[in-house]
This record gives sequence, structure tokens and C-alpha cells, in this order.
Amino acid sequence: MGMLGIYLKVKRALVSVWDKKGLEELAKFLSDREVEIISSGGTKRYLEERGATVRGVEEITGFPEMLSGRVKTLHPAIHGGILARKWLGEDLKEIDKLGIEPLDLVVVNLYPFEEAVLKGGREGLEALEFIDIGGPTLIRAAAKNYPSVVVLTSPEQYPEFMRVWEESGGDIPEEFSRRMAAEAFARTSAYDTHIYNWLWGQIGEGKLPPHLRLAMEMKMSL
Repeated sequence: MGMLGIYLKVKRALVSVWDKKGLEELAKFLSDREVEIISSGGTKRYLEERGATVRGVEEITGFPEMLSGRVKTLHPAIHGGILARKWLGEDLKEIDKLGIEPLDLVVVNLYPFEEAVLKGGREGLEALEFIDIGGPTLIRAAAKNYPSVVVLTSPEQYPEFMRVWEESGGDIPEEFSRRMAAEAFARTSAYDTHIYNWLWGQIGEGKLPPHLRLAMEMKMSL
């Protein structure tokens, strides 16, 4: 049992990823277990081309993508479904009254800012397009509500998620969801650090930034 003694059932998943490694296998796993998959843009096309049944985000929001895809999931119909606390009847009644369906799984990874800008040399307005807005917002919302929503932020997590599902008979332990939430916040924190350091490099004139931020990945434990 976790903090609230909760096990999570996954019936509806939102999927929006840049890195599509392992996605076809995950989508098939979910579809075979009658999980509804919701997606948009390139992720939706990728899954449909591989035979998956996918519900479009615009069907949920009643609003089309806009600004060349800059705005897709930033909508109360999406975030209400992520942030609703399933252990609180008041939350469930409120979203039901508003016609919002709860989400149980959020699968998101981010635009590759570090690879494209810090390593790839993109600059100016082109670099700005690699600053993900909707992705971190989805990740943080799901991670905040980890007793109700599982968040996966890397293809490396998919095999463990599927194994945990199989071992638990579909009852995802809160401990697993909490760990995924911790990894999610670590990932968004590192992402923001890369952006901050890059922006300061544009304006800092060689000076150290007022707040030193390092984003490092552990390669070996002590």
C-alpha cells in the first residue's frame, strides 16, 4: 500500500511523444487491454499508420490544433482529466458535470532541446521552436496527481510499466506511480535547466548566471 493505499486502473491514456522508440509496442499492449488511446499531431499519425485506433485530442477539446501545433493539449478538458483526484468524489462529480473524462496514463517525452540547440547548434527563432510547452505541462500535471495518474516520460520506462501491469493484473501500485512522478519532475527540471543556461548564454556576456544550474545524468551509482 502507498500513501493513500491506492492501486491505479488504466482505462484511458494520453500519448504525445517526440521520441517514438517503443511506442508501437506500448500502444499495442494498451489496445489489447482495451485502454482508449488519445493523441494528436505526429504521434496520432504514427500510431494510426501502424494500425492503432486513436482518438484525437480535438475530439476531447472540441478545439483544433492552432499556431502550427504550438497549442494542442493546453485545454481544461485535458488538464481537468489529468488533475482530477479520483479518491475525491467532489472532483469526479465536477468533471462529470463539465463533460470531462478522467485520464489514467500520460505518456509524454519532450522536444529534444539539448540535442537540437546545445549540441546541434540551432540558434535564434529556430532554437525557440524546440522549447516544449505543452509537454512539460502535461508531465507536471500528471506527476502532481500521481495517486490517480501514471506518467511515463521515457521509452526506457515502457517495459517496466508493462511488466508491472502484468504482475499486478492491471492494478498499478501507487509506489510505482510515485517513482515515475519523481523521475518526471527530475526530467522537467533538467529540461528547464538546459533552457535557462542557453538563454543566459545569449545575454550573460560571459558572466556567471545569478543562479547556477547543472543538469547531470547519473551513469554509475556509488
